[in-house]
This record gives sequence, structure tokens and C-alpha cells, in this order.
Amino acid sequence: MERTADKGGEKQGVVTPRVYVASLADYNNGELHGAWIDADQDPDELRAEIQNMLGRSLEPVAEEWAIHDYEGFGPFQVGEYESLEVVSAVALGIAECGLAFAAYASWAGTSEEALRQFDNCFLGLWPSLDAYARDMASEFEWDSALEQLPESMRPYVDIDYEALVRDLDSEVTTIAGPGGVYIFREP
Repeated sequence: MERTADKGGEKQGVVTPRVYVASLADYNNGELHGAWIDADQDPDELRAEIQNMLGRSLEPVAEEWAIHDYEGFGPFQVGEYESLEVVSAVALGIAECGLAFAAYASWAGTSEEALRQFDNCFLGLWPSLDAYARDMASEFEWDSALEQLPESMRPYVDIDYEALVRDLDSEVTTIAGPGGVYIFREP
């Protein structure tokens, strides 16, 4: 199967997940004041960096902030007022497991329980669901089983990969990934 130790094999090209956090006091007064912050850290560390950014504002009361941009989160969409706990959890998951974790969070949600299920649900990255079905059949040695049939029966027995893919499509979730699809099963 295609699943690799780094949970998808694409980790090398992943940009560190970052968020651009802006001071709303500055923004409301027509000024752009904010900072790009690496998101793959503890929520308290994120808060400290945000407070540091707000402390550098020229506005007398710069207390409120919002996320105005982000990168390195793949298919996961970071909201303007996303909690720092969610930003941190997803970014740390991406740092550890690659963009497969971002795809998973976008599908399964961001509750602590859902995010803990990643390893149980992630099956891997394949070029297609058909490739996954063929790898699965190979892993179960279905081709070898067919070879055990008498020669006279072999022309009449074959693996119906189209039907297998149709059945798998109702049992797993696929999300587009780099060069293929991430495949997840329900927890």
C-alpha cells in the first residue's frame, strides 16, 4: 500500500503552517499592522506572539485581533476568528503528519476526539481509488488465489475492480491530495 511513515509521503514539500494575525484597532483606523506567526506551536505561545504584535501597535488601545491570511494548511480553511486551540492542533498535526492531516481535519472536524482519530482513519495517499483497490487486492493476495485455480477455470474468473471501487467508494472518504487522493475510513 502507499501509506508511508510520514502519513502520506508529501511532507517534504509542506510549508510550515502560518497565520497572519492583524490588529483590529489598526485595521479599523486604516493602518495595516500584524505579523506572520508560525502556527505549529502551543496555543499559549501563539497568544504570546499575538500580544507581542499588539504591543508594537501605535494605536493606544490595540487589544482585538483577527486572522487575515494563512498558508501551509492545505485544504483546511482557517477562519478569521478561528480559536487558537484549533489553529495550533491542526498546524501541529500538519507538522507531524503532512497535509493529510489538514485534509482529515477538513473532513472529520476539529474536536479533540476527531483529531485524535487521525491514525485510525487515515489509510494513505494513492493515485486514485482504483489504485487503492488494486493494492488492497494485492495485499490480500487475491491474484495469487486466482493462480491456484485449475488452468481450465482461469478464463472464467477475474477480479471485478470496477465493482470493488464502487463498493469502496461507499465505505471510505477520498480527498484530493498532491498527485492523488487521501483515503480515510470512518472512525
